[in-house]
Amino acid sequence: MSLTPDHILQTGMAFWASKTLLSAIELEVFTALAAQSGDLAALEQRLGLHPRGSRDFLDALVALGFLNRTEGVYTNTPETDLFLDKAKPSYIGGILEMCNKRLYGFWDNLTTALKSGQPQNEATKGEDMFATLYADPDRLRGFLSAMTGVSRGANMAIAQKFDWAKYTSCADIGTAQGDLVTQIALAQPHIRGIGFDLPEVGPIFSDYVQHNGLADRVTFAGGSFFTDDLPKADVLLFGHILHDWDLPTKKMLLKKAYEALPEGGAVIVYEALIDDERKANAFGLLMSLNMLIETHGGFDYSGADCINWMTEAGFKNCRTEHLVGPDAMVIGFK
Repeated sequence: MSLTPDHILQTGMAFWASKTLLSAIELEVFTALAAQSGDLAALEQRLGLHPRGSRDFLDALVALGFLNRTEGVYTNTPETDLFLDKAKPSYIGGILEMCNKRLYGFWDNLTTALKSGQPQNEATKGEDMFATLYADPDRLRGFLSAMTGVSRGANMAIAQKFDWAKYTSCADIGTAQGDLVTQIALAQPHIRGIGFDLPEVGPIFSDYVQHNGLADRVTFAGGSFFTDDLPKADVLLFGHILHDWDLPTKKMLLKKAYEALPEGGAVIVYEALIDDERKANAFGLLMSLNMLIETHGGFDYSGADCINWMTEAGFKNCRTEHLVGPDAMVIGFK
């Protein structure tokens, strides 16, 4: 077999394709086409595109598999129509909007982060990412929506795969918009849920839960998991939370979960878990590099790592179970 540089070049220049998709989301190409298909001239006018780049831009989206074109008329693919139309509840573009506005530029400084071990986001200006986000209601709402977008598939899987028949309540720690506890409550009518997060999240959480018709079974509890006790419930969940923090904080949160749970209760942690051999789940490893860029001590980890920390906290019969895509959950029992 002859060697070729194809994989090297494709990966090294992958930012071309990435930015093309991100710009399409920013321009709301897929939302516009979900409302009405169009030819080149129509889309130039509707999207405000200059003729010099418009044809190449739209045809690049065709070649990348994000649009269809038949006899000069552009339409969404089934995937982009479902997941990238802002008018649909299945929209996951929030996380990609955040990638476009924030992460794309920060990742330009990955080499600096690798040499310094320091975050390369707002921290370089002396700001705290979370404090900055939570201080601006509009930015906070956008950030929490982005978290819903990146988590929706795993949230729905947890709602179905875990044996909820044994339990009556759950609490989602660091709940964001509340999609995890919402999906569980929708799929499991006997479950009552709590979303736990900083008080600023409360109104956004309540709007989301009410929109899903769950206000009678799902409630919000405001507090900080650093300083306050965790809510009492049969099952405590940490979705895309532990990777934000250093190892002592990860262990502290798992210990607090153990103390808050009743005998027979369960903890569920899910992330884009790195495979135990650290060879296969590239997304999980890249997410850990993103934590390098975004946080002072956060990192992603393997299922085996998490089981060790859970066992140290007192949990028994811990196991790892795949959810969707790169995401998997670790379950432990008290």
